[in-house]
Amino acid sequence: MNPHIKSFLANVLVAVLPALLLVATTAFISIPYTLGHHPGDLPAQGAATSRHLT
Repeated sequence: MNPHIKSFLANVLVAVLPALLLVATTAFISIPYTLGHHPGDLPAQGAATSRHLT
C-alpha cells in the first residue's frame, strides 16, 4: 500500500474512532437514563410513562 494512503488512513482513524466512541457511549448511557429503562424492555409497574421533556 502507498505510504501516503497508509498515513492518511491512520490519521482518519485517529480522528474518527474517538468521536464515534464518544457518540456511542453517550447514546448508550443517555437513552436508558432518559427512558427510565433499557429500550426493548417493558417499563416497570408504577413508572411514570408520560413525561414532558421540555
